[in-house]
Amino acid sequence: MSAYFECTTRTSTPKSELFDRARSIDAHKKSLAHSREKAVAGVTSGLISLGEEVTWRAWHFGLPFQMTSRITEMKWPDYFADEQVRGPFRRFRHVHEFHEDSAGTTMVDRVEFEAPFGPVGRLVEKLVLARYLRELIERRNRYLIEGAAQ
Repeated sequence: MSAYFECTTRTSTPKSELFDRARSIDAHKKSLAHSREKAVAGVTSGLISLGEEVTWRAWHFGLPFQMTSRITEMKWPDYFADEQVRGPFRRFRHVHEFHEDSAGTTMVDRVEFEAPFGPVGRLVEKLVLARYLRELIERRNRYLIEGAAQ
């Protein structure tokens, strides 16, 4: 069984600009600086694209983690998906969707993951990880629409 959540963010930022901010390695590092997030292999700066990988090293829950993700789907500027290739989760998939209308752009993050903790994993997913990951995505999104514009 896996956990799933969505985050929806509205902004006046044009869709194509927000799409590129969302796949920016540099913006990701800055938005999650509190967790000492660093790109240590693969694409380590600039924009990541279809088929490319990045390996992240960060601190979460007071522990060091490393995760390699690959962009497995991309249609500029509508959506892209990244999936864990190696790392702490049994499975991790993050779909980024972008919709534009006369009022601005809506970015929808769809995250599905499976915890690595065996039978207790489902409880950990629901009580700890889903909330923690949602907060990380929301923090990143605030940076993408506020901090990255400066």
